[in-house]
Amino acid sequence: MYFNNIHVLIYLAVGFIGCIVGQLIGMMNKRLLNGERIFGKESLKKYKNEVVPHYCMMGTMFILYIFLLYMCGIDKSWHTNITTISYFILMPLLISAFVIDLKEKIIPNRLVLTIFEIGLLFIFFEGIVSPTGISFALNRLEGMALGAGVFLIITIIGALIAGKEAMGMGDVKLMGAIGLFFGTSSILIISVLSFLIGSIISIILIITKRRKSDEYIPFGPFIVIAAIIAIYIPQDTLFQYLWFIFSGQWFLKYFKK
Repeated sequence: MYFNNIHVLIYLAVGFIGCIVGQLIGMMNKRLLNGERIFGKESLKKYKNEVVPHYCMMGTMFILYIFLLYMCGIDKSWHTNITTISYFILMPLLISAFVIDLKEKIIPNRLVLTIFEIGLLFIFFEGIVSPTGISFALNRLEGMALGAGVFLIITIIGALIAGKEAMGMGDVKLMGAIGLFFGTSSILIISVLSFLIGSIISIILIITKRRKSDEYIPFGPFIVIAAIIAIYIPQDTLFQYLWFIFSGQWFLKYFKK
């Protein structure tokens, strides 16, 4: 049985890898926060003594990996799958940032640095194998600068107006790091989408009294959700949806009725 020209056994294999990755994320998040070594003899001993199944994380990565394989597919030319491979590696790092920031309201520098380093590695590799490698690399580097720059400006303006940070520097660094994976146009869409999602969820939390209006709400999870959406939904489609929302077309359509 095939789905999108990929055999179902390949989906199961990828899903199984997702389960393993999900378990590793659950085991490593605590060590990221405590500044402990992730890999090493001592770490492996601790892992053996602290083996607790992280079913939620395993199930999440199982679903994300299978859908990522379905959406991106597998190309016969291996070098055209570089972007897909980069997303498979980026996904668990994004989920880790989501969980840690949601619980602890902080994004570890080690995690952001790992995303940054992997992004640079893929840019370098793409630059070697792709005929458009230079323009590709420049676009990704511009995406890094644009993603971090937009959020840094917002943070500075928020500090000047409100007297406190509108968002943490971890969010700024995270946007810069993931900009290496998405490039200029996609990182702009992710920025807008993250603010849209953040606004909607924050309003719901305040209305339902789950959060106070002056209480800090971590923004990292909104960035992660927006980035994952950008992975699964084509850029042109996302742009059309955002334009439909912000141009007021939905209001005019409703008003005409």
